[in-house]
Amino acid sequence: MQSPLSSVHRWVWRDARRRANNLLRFAEVEADGGRDLVRAAEQTRDPLLRRLFLVHALDEQRHADLFRKRGLALMASLPVGPGDDGRADWLAPGERGLDDLRVEQERDGALLAFLHLSEKAAARDFTNYIAVLDGDPPTREVFEKVVHDEAFHMNYTHAQLLRVAPKDHGRLLWMARLRRLWSLYLRFAGALASVIGSVVLTLQYFVLLPPFALLARRAQAREPRGWAPIAPERNARGAQKRQY
Repeated sequence: MQSPLSSVHRWVWRDARRRANNLLRFAEVEADGGRDLVRAAEQTRDPLLRRLFLVHALDEQRHADLFRKRGLALMASLPVGPGDDGRADWLAPGERGLDDLRVEQERDGALLAFLHLSEKAAARDFTNYIAVLDGDPPTREVFEKVVHDEAFHMNYTHAQLLRVAPKDHGRLLWMARLRRLWSLYLRFAGALASVIGSVVLTLQYFVLLPPFALLARRAQAREPRGWAPIAPERNARGAQKRQY
């Protein structure tokens, strides 16, 4: 079953340069998420969670290596040209990791809820990307490897959330959803502001500048050409004031 956004995903991943940039961006996010998980392992007092977070961090680093290797291979196969402007980034979100979450300030339950939703969204998005990458088997294979791990991450975070917060897991999941929605809104607003800014600047260039250019040309046409002679009396007054 295809996603309702399959056409959008196909457009996003059709261009090889944009595909390479997305993979390199995913590599940065995965590596950053791995570092956050190491900090989470250092903070938690639960020995089981500490071990699972460290395993998860190793998976994230491996994903970063896979994405980076494939992204660089794609980039090396492309002719030299202008880089992608990144305006389609929000259309291919990938995994958001902990979204700059302050790990040291989060309790285990809240962190597990946020991780579970992040891994669930990543597994869904990567599965959708696999469906539109028929023309790029190596990239598709990378996503297939990553999705397998994301399914494990999604399941273990949910199971541990039920263990750590058996009575409060529902509220924690809803709070995590609200935080993710706020982050999504900020990303969308940033992308929309970039587009609106470009449109406004273009309109200013084509709508406001032409009248000023026309007025300047008319003023120039009224100006006499060449040097204008100075009246004798004005020249005499100027000579009296000059010492040299």
